[in-house]
Amino acid sequence: MTEPQHARRVVSTVLPTAHGTFQLHGYVVGSGKEHLALVMGDLESAESSGSVPLVRVHSECLTGDALGSWRCDCGEQLDAALREIAREGCGAVIYLRGHEGRGIGLYAKLHAYALQDSGLDTVDANLRLGLPVDARDYDAAAAILRDLGLRRIRLLSANPAKSARLSDLGIEVTARLALLINEHAENARYLATKRNRMGHDNGHALPEVWSELLHGRVPQRAVAGAEAVLLERYGPLVAAGPVITIAQLAQSSDGFIASRTGDANYVSSEEDREHLHRLRALVDAVVVGAQTVIADDPQLTTRAVPGSSAVRVIIDPHARIPSDARVLTDGSARTLWCVATEPRSTMLAPHVDLVSMPLSAGRISPQALLDMLRNRDLGRVLVEGGGRTVSHFLSAGVLDRLYLTTAPILIGDGIPGVRFAGSDALDDALTAPAERFHLGRDICTVFDFAATRRSLEPARQAEDVAMAELDSEHSGSQLGTS
Repeated sequence: MTEPQHARRVVSTVLPTAHGTFQLHGYVVGSGKEHLALVMGDLESAESSGSVPLVRVHSECLTGDALGSWRCDCGEQLDAALREIAREGCGAVIYLRGHEGRGIGLYAKLHAYALQDSGLDTVDANLRLGLPVDARDYDAAAAILRDLGLRRIRLLSANPAKSARLSDLGIEVTARLALLINEHAENARYLATKRNRMGHDNGHALPEVWSELLHGRVPQRAVAGAEAVLLERYGPLVAAGPVITIAQLAQSSDGFIASRTGDANYVSSEEDREHLHRLRALVDAVVVGAQTVIADDPQLTTRAVPGSSAVRVIIDPHARIPSDARVLTDGSARTLWCVATEPRSTMLAPHVDLVSMPLSAGRISPQALLDMLRNRDLGRVLVEGGGRTVSHFLSAGVLDRLYLTTAPILIGDGIPGVRFAGSDALDDALTAPAERFHLGRDICTVFDFAATRRSLEPARQAEDVAMAELDSEHSGSQLGTS
């Protein structure tokens, strides 16, 4: 294996662009070839916080980048990459010199163009000239990424070979995202050749992410931008399979879901409410407590995004919710009314099923409720509220994920959000691998409790084996002395 190349940063300055101001670094790598890195945001902080920056490794193309040629899509790819990085506020474009014409050089590329004018495609034109189809290497890109402190990236590229080569050079590509570029009559054949003969997958060839997720399928790749956000945010939820229990709660920065008068309209932003509706669309059942129905009279249906409404599940041990509550009168979604005490009237609308549940310590057990739902083939469950209900499921240890949205407001006193017995020492505080994303002004933190359980499973299995061996030895010694 060859020694990795070293990138020497020779100058740094700023570059104002139509997409914002980037830090511009000039590099010399290997034999003296000059390259550039355009950086936005604090890459090192992004790495240390667990987020993965967007990176475009862009091959120099004079005709596309500088002259705006439509024979290729290079200039538009570069512009789209700068736009997406600026939208996220963190990322880098590595601009590799000497990559003209996929590494064959400017004049050779023009000769290849002339052959394409006579009917050859871009692959056969290179081969007719006795040149490789793709002569590029990405050693310099990997060296520059290492100098920038990046070992993990989300790659803006339709080229799987580029991703594979960077991986070979020690750069982990956590996702490869295509950039959606307008196709022109002048480059339609060129783009088709890249798709059909070189394995590229531009945005026009990728499925629509939300539709795929609603059908229980997780696309391998997405177009950069909104499509990539949907895949990154909700793909893991769908990939978890047909049985998963999640919870969602929005609270103020000081931990309240409503004021002391019960006013909760609205703690979080419109973006968070869209997020909630996406979660509803991806599950089989939505669970709330009786107090949420009494206080808010929610519909609990999917309205803000495409998708079906889940089964509504009301935890109401003492049958307290009013008979005119929308979950009992609105037939747009099936409703399971879970009680331990029969309601005064059993005249229910056709969409409502009365489910009798036993009490445990005065409450309906979260595990018993989940077992009942799974027996009805409702394996994907969202616990939506309120604070006491979410906290009860959290304390019971049955949540796989918790989506906790924090809004930048201070209520001071009110109805609390997540609350549970907790621990005396911070070392024993409940934690899990977490990711964060912005929802407008709000920040959503996703706690992955299932990942914590998976990490503890080998130790538990080893402990079970050790205990079984001890029991076996103890039984053998008793037999030997009988």
